[in-house]
Amino acid sequence: MTAPPTSQSPVTVRMFTQRLSATPRGARLARHLAVNQLHSWGIPYGTDTHHTLALIVAELAANAVTHGRVPGRDFELRLSLVPGSVRVEVTDTRSGARLPGPGDVRPPGPLDEDGRGLALVDALADRWEVVDREPGKTVRAEVDLRRRRTPQRPG
Repeated sequence: MTAPPTSQSPVTVRMFTQRLSATPRGARLARHLAVNQLHSWGIPYGTDTHHTLALIVAELAANAVTHGRVPGRDFELRLSLVPGSVRVEVTDTRSGARLPGPGDVRPPGPLDEDGRGLALVDALADRWEVVDREPGKTVRAEVDLRRRRTPQRPG
């Protein structure tokens, strides 16, 4: 006896992937490409979700070019729109020092010159992790779409 067929809606996953030079210009371009891609996926400019994702992309791309840069090697930006959330992944090619993970990020001191990027990602992302690979690492952050609200315009 076979089980009756179940009707499931197909799952649509949209992806955007781009390799970029590990330079400040590459980091700026990553943010620019991401905000345009998000808008084309129906996450409009000016919404909380759009701002949150743009900031996460900017921080992870800046970290990739500042701390993960290997001369002559690019970094990769990948965006995935999956049911209910957007995933941001930034992969660099530097191996070695282990990044703190979720819950391990210490807030920077008031006079510290760096250390705010992962603290922002930790505060803004609904989930995030660091995945080691050879060579390098991928920092993956997800933002849920259903809990975000669109700011109200003054009437």
